[in-house]
Amino acid sequence: MTVEASEIAKTLGGDRRRQRREVFWRLLFLGAAATSILTTIAIILSLVGEAWVFISNIDLSSLWEIGWFPRRGMFDLRTIVVGTLLVAGIAMLVATPLGLGAAMYLSEYARPRVRRLLKPALEILAGIPSVVLGYFALTFITPEILKTIFGNAIAGFNLLAAGIGVGILTVPLVASIAEDSMRAVPLALREASYGLGASRMNTSIRVVFPAAISGIVAALIIGLSRAIGETMVVAIASGATGGSLFSLNVLEPGQTMTAAMASLAIGSDQVRGDDYAFQSLFFVGLLLFLVTLVLNVLSERFVRRVRQRY
Repeated sequence: MTVEASEIAKTLGGDRRRQRREVFWRLLFLGAAATSILTTIAIILSLVGEAWVFISNIDLSSLWEIGWFPRRGMFDLRTIVVGTLLVAGIAMLVATPLGLGAAMYLSEYARPRVRRLLKPALEILAGIPSVVLGYFALTFITPEILKTIFGNAIAGFNLLAAGIGVGILTVPLVASIAEDSMRAVPLALREASYGLGASRMNTSIRVVFPAAISGIVAALIIGLSRAIGETMVVAIASGATGGSLFSLNVLEPGQTMTAAMASLAIGSDQVRGDDYAFQSLFFVGLLLFLVTLVLNVLSERFVRRVRQRY
């Protein structure tokens, strides 16, 4: 190789110090990614291990009792699963119309100045601590709103107020993701609709909404996952104590999976009682993990199937 060719090869190879820096940052980012994966695997293994200890040492009939009383050896899964679904369902009934309505307004109707003011104000709700919304549901929603509607038929602690509180907490998440999805719809589709004589309402509902359906569904599923995983609002507003009887009445106190874990784990001596009350925490945690995993997988598959590229 001639001297000139050697110089050309050296020039094309780049500066060695820059190459070393690139290798360093690549290894650093690789380590960060590997750490997150290893942490997830460690969490899953810890859940599976303790959950197996629980399920292999209890009488399976205790999983179908009159209620969830882990310190007495009654681990009725219906109570906490149904309670979780009821709260999440009520939350989505609140968050879906409010969140999608706010997203539609911000995307299609609000002027740029109004949008710059309203969107940060809406997202402030996401920054409110859940414990604050829990006490808001307990001290305002139940006595001032629900008591007025249902009277003495509703208890001071109830699943309905908890669901409404969780729904308020979920609104900004649904609205933000759905609004971003709607704004990603090309302006040409709107202009074509207006050119055919369609009104803004028809354009929003029949053009923009279907075009953004993948992002909207993803927003709703993420909101549902958020509602299922909420703890403090339910623990405060629904009267989550160490146990609860099975009930489908949302006007009465109830228990969810997250609130059951929180109430059982409070204090170092609170998990005393049944020999496997502590391990039941990991079993419920594993159920929550599987539920959110299924929701995420379904969301990803649906988004890939209906997503439209422009």
